[in-house]
Amino acid sequence: MVENLTDILKPIADWFNSLGTPEFIVHWGHPFLMGIVIFVMGSFVALTGWRSRILAATNEDVAIENKADHRKIAPLMYIFLASGYTGGVLSLVMQNEPIIESPHFLTGSIVLILLTINAVISGTGFIGNKATLRTIHAYLGSAALALLLFHAILGLKLGLSI
Repeated sequence: MVENLTDILKPIADWFNSLGTPEFIVHWGHPFLMGIVIFVMGSFVALTGWRSRILAATNEDVAIENKADHRKIAPLMYIFLASGYTGGVLSLVMQNEPIIESPHFLTGSIVLILLTINAVISGTGFIGNKATLRTIHAYLGSAALALLLFHAILGLKLGLSI
């Protein structure tokens, strides 16, 4: 399966390599851009999500504003992470590195699974705005963000090793 994935992606990688993209960008572009997504967008999404929950009882206007901000940025963050996941895999192919042998690939895959589950939960309207699903959504999102921090550390280690 791994060889098939590499074989499928190799023509795309070769096309990107033919553009003359500097090796530094191929090597460090993914970590740099994903670092922005994780640390800037991820922090904002987590902060606004938790603030909307915590402030709902004491300051409804601020809670509503935070919930609206969360709803605007979280889907964009998801799209950027999914795109970055694809870009990271393609970057490995471009550098002739194995794709799925690293813990970095595994943690990235798990994060996308967790965030997809979270998106489905949210997309259902929490099945009638059920408090239990809102709580699962909050903790699952927080777990995904914590895993993203570990993922970033593994990515830095991977980047320094190749």
